[in-house]
Amino acid sequence: MTRLKIPFAIIAVSGVIALLVGFNTSRQTTNAIAAPQSAVVAPSAAAQLQSDFVNVYKKVAPSVVQIETGEGLGSGIVFDANGHIVTNAHVVGTAKSFTVTTSKGRQFKGTLVGTFPADDLAVIKVSSSAGLRPAIFANSSKVQVGEIAMAVGNPLGLSSSVTQGIVSALNRSSSEGGGITLPNTIQTSAPINPGNSGGALVDIQGRVIGVPTLAASDPQMGGAAAGIGFAIPSNTVKDIAGQIVQHGKVVSSNRAYLGVSIGDTGEGVYVGSVTSGTPAAKAGLRTGDVIVAVDGKPTMTSDALGSVLAARKPGQTVKVKILRQSGSSATVNVTLGEYPGN
Repeated sequence: MTRLKIPFAIIAVSGVIALLVGFNTSRQTTNAIAAPQSAVVAPSAAAQLQSDFVNVYKKVAPSVVQIETGEGLGSGIVFDANGHIVTNAHVVGTAKSFTVTTSKGRQFKGTLVGTFPADDLAVIKVSSSAGLRPAIFANSSKVQVGEIAMAVGNPLGLSSSVTQGIVSALNRSSSEGGGITLPNTIQTSAPINPGNSGGALVDIQGRVIGVPTLAASDPQMGGAAAGIGFAIPSNTVKDIAGQIVQHGKVVSSNRAYLGVSIGDTGEGVYVGSVTSGTPAAKAGLRTGDVIVAVDGKPTMTSDALGSVLAARKPGQTVKVKILRQSGSSATVNVTLGEYPGN
């Protein structure tokens, strides 16, 4: 997967978007005696759809901002009237302060409230006196495959850009690398480009259904796969961002947790350390073990392990197959804990 934050090295980008709209014409005949009458012509379906797109953009654009750090640019969504803005954790990186630019070009200084890298979400704050317009968040559990979706953000540094597609699939597990896997993401065909990270994926009513985060990579072409992007569903965004706003951190992640630091060996996932008191420690995992399967699913890489755990819940018991440093193998039962907030 390809993350969507962009560096400052963008020199110039040009693009042309063409929208062809067809109109029906009709010919009306009159005789020499009858007076001409005005005909009421209903707008075509294409003209109505175009109007809907325009209205969605006007509704959403004021709620989507550009976020600038010392490392690059990304997007964010105004979360509430108190100046909180939700974005991706990988957009903020290690930064603590930011420049926030609105669709009208107004700039504000922002500060970090908190991050939750496991779900790739973060919240920053500007002064509540900035008067930013909060977005409307939809119930993502009601989103259906085939719905129109529009992505609003700052791709390649081009502020307040919009692309359009559909919801292609639901409940995808999307790997970000480094063992981080996002569960239940929304797949969309709306073009997602670097800089869209943290922006808004919205429905035809202008409600946020997700936060664009990843573009799929094409292993054969070596670049982004056109028309395949992923967004964190709005229900997850509301939950995690709401906790960060209220507590400064996530207190209930609802994500499964082992309690180990890991690395890739090419033949499984190496356990670099085991945190005392965690599910892994209680089950007898040791530093130097190599995790090769969970519940019968091979875990040859940390991303594979992350994908398996993303599909599990705290409190579930899983069978973890490991290779010991001695060369022997073992299978241990691990009752998963809850991923701790930062």
